[in-house]
Amino acid sequence: MSDKILHTANLSVGYKDRTVLSSLNLNLNKGQLTCLLGPNGSGKSTLIRTLAGIQKPLLGMVTLQGKSLREVSPKTLAKQLSLVLTDRVTPGNLTVYGLVSLGRFPYTTWMGSLTGEDKDVIQWALEITGTMQFANRHIGELSDGEKQKVMIARALAQQTDLIILDEPTAHLDSPNRIEIFHLLRELVSSGHRAILISTHDIDTAIANADKLWLVANQSISQGAPEDLVLDGRLEKAFTKEGLSFNYSLGRFEKAINNNGLKVLIKGSSLSAYWTESALRRAGFQPVEHLPQVTIEVFDDGSTRKWILNNQLEITTIEELLTKLNTYENEME
Repeated sequence: MSDKILHTANLSVGYKDRTVLSSLNLNLNKGQLTCLLGPNGSGKSTLIRTLAGIQKPLLGMVTLQGKSLREVSPKTLAKQLSLVLTDRVTPGNLTVYGLVSLGRFPYTTWMGSLTGEDKDVIQWALEITGTMQFANRHIGELSDGEKQKVMIARALAQQTDLIILDEPTAHLDSPNRIEIFHLLRELVSSGHRAILISTHDIDTAIANADKLWLVANQSISQGAPEDLVLDGRLEKAFTKEGLSFNYSLGRFEKAINNNGLKVLIKGSSLSAYWTESALRRAGFQPVEHLPQVTIEVFDDGSTRKWILNNQLEITTIEELLTKLNTYENEME
């Protein structure tokens, strides 16, 4: 049996008067977390809506489990694909348990009665997303991060092989974004489902995705994150004036005018790494030859210190930056 869950053939998406993306031949496979990346307005949400059957394609075809999406009934579609949109959750007076229970709608009778099996699935979805602890609370009482995990629990309760999420971390702080990505990685680790997530969180996507779909020039490049980084396609898609991709750290950075003192940093510890990071941010120039200032970094795991020009002992990076600024002003 093929691991391919969703496939597009020469797909074009957009609106009657405008094609947003065209000639797309894409695959979503079981056991893979795929991240959709692209600048604002590049067509990510339009593609998500088309893949989910909410919006019709302009050209081409989307197949789900080997069958054209146009031929799949709404009830069957709900058993094969679950969708989490970017909109903030405003489900009225529903409790967490009540909202997650809605994921069982494709399997219940017209009366909506839950069987023992339905309740077992709901409990599993609550447990795996860490939302069981507030199952009886109303949705309005939860934080944005908690609400987003509840929406993922509802999607899991549908028991679909494919989950699509459009910007699920858009309203979340950094710890919650990381937690959501780790949860999604766990959900694909069994190899039974595929997950597609649209996101602006480039750094976290590179660290967690099995595959990237990268929107550029009205088309999509796809591949392992590392391949798209190394061949320059990721940088080309996102680079704007004054921005550059740091290949060592795997992130985009604002170009800094480093024309300050030339500083030689001695030491190979983690403290030396962060010392260099702080100096670059402050506009100093870490160099290996012909320095104006020498800094020795000592770190034995319990204490750390910086020796400036073999004389002055400093105990924090903040103090070091102050001394360097003073030294630079005296030289001018």
